[in-house]
Amino acid sequence: MKVVLIRERKSPADVRVALTPVQCAALMNRFPQVTVVAESSPERCFSDEEYESAGIAVQKDMSDCEVMLGVKEVPTEYLIPGKTYFFFSHTIKKQPHNKKMLQDIIHKHIRLVDYETLKWENGQRVLGFGRFAGIVGAYNGLLVWGKKTGNFSLKPAWQCEDYRELLQQAENVNIGNIKIVLTGGGRVANGSLDFLRNLRIREVTPYQFIHRSYDEPVFVHLNSPEIYRHKEGKPWDTQHFYANHNEYESSFRDFLPHTDLLMNGIFWTADLPPLFTKEDTASADFRMKVIADISCDVEGSVPITWKATTIQDPVIGWSHSEQKPCEPWTDDSIDIMAVSNLPNELPCDASEEFGEHMLQYVFPELLAAQSRMIAGATITEDGNLTAPYAYLQDYVSG
Repeated sequence: MKVVLIRERKSPADVRVALTPVQCAALMNRFPQVTVVAESSPERCFSDEEYESAGIAVQKDMSDCEVMLGVKEVPTEYLIPGKTYFFFSHTIKKQPHNKKMLQDIIHKHIRLVDYETLKWENGQRVLGFGRFAGIVGAYNGLLVWGKKTGNFSLKPAWQCEDYRELLQQAENVNIGNIKIVLTGGGRVANGSLDFLRNLRIREVTPYQFIHRSYDEPVFVHLNSPEIYRHKEGKPWDTQHFYANHNEYESSFRDFLPHTDLLMNGIFWTADLPPLFTKEDTASADFRMKVIADISCDVEGSVPITWKATTIQDPVIGWSHSEQKPCEPWTDDSIDIMAVSNLPNELPCDASEEFGEHMLQYVFPELLAAQSRMIAGATITEDGNLTAPYAYLQDYVSG
């Protein structure tokens, strides 16, 4: 089997990789039947020279490769017929902007394996960059807070060499007496939690957060039982919640008068209520000045996230008084960091963690005679949608 790390061609180009140079060499040592090469790329966080130094050939012609490893979607004109592709396709929710790509994948008889749908038997995802999204998102929340208040300044995350430098930057400033809410319970939230705990910011309970004052920065970590409640006051039941989102309402309003900075890392779906309403932001009880919307669902769990932002221009504003988008950094604005590709700010660290999981868990399955994991993540094969993804037929036929 010949595997190639393909060049990222979506604009702007993602600089992350599925395998680092060292991991490519380790893969070939562990599985001698596998050859790994890299398509030449000027954008990667690891250079062509670094791959060559690790013994990985760098080439432009990929016609002899069987498995193509990317990160983001591949523009249709670069899709090679008959190959097996691994990347985040962003098609399983029928995303309109990727419809043409999936149509071409089927037409070109490409086998598409989506990283997002590689799952363990319990349904948990095998791969993801979420932890580093959470780490960078939490750091960016503090960066925006410092600029908003004028109390301190931090180097942008993308200018830091690694996670260690990120922590050093945050450790060297006086964050001040603020109250932070972190929401969510998955990889993203756990990344933010790791960051906040490494900074030794005091963690408090929901009761303490609401009812006590502090002379130091504190944070509270809220998951679904603290964020949502049954509309009829029934006791919390996790299984019932996941099966009946429409029966629940947000209880986050209890925290609005006490929250300076929100770090939002929840997994949100359209059948869930937002954390608060746009109208809530006009209330005198709405205390938040900064929101790090790490989840970045446009007009989703944070309804005033009116667009996703970029690493180069990360912050948008929402006017308390006029109830509409505005320029950030004013006394009237709630400033929202909504960068949609946060792991790209620490690409080497994020790639290394992702690649380790590829090496340990995915490649043994890919090389096996049969694999439930790979089969379950295969969206297209032999010019058709596979059975688990037959629900996409109207999407690709329309």
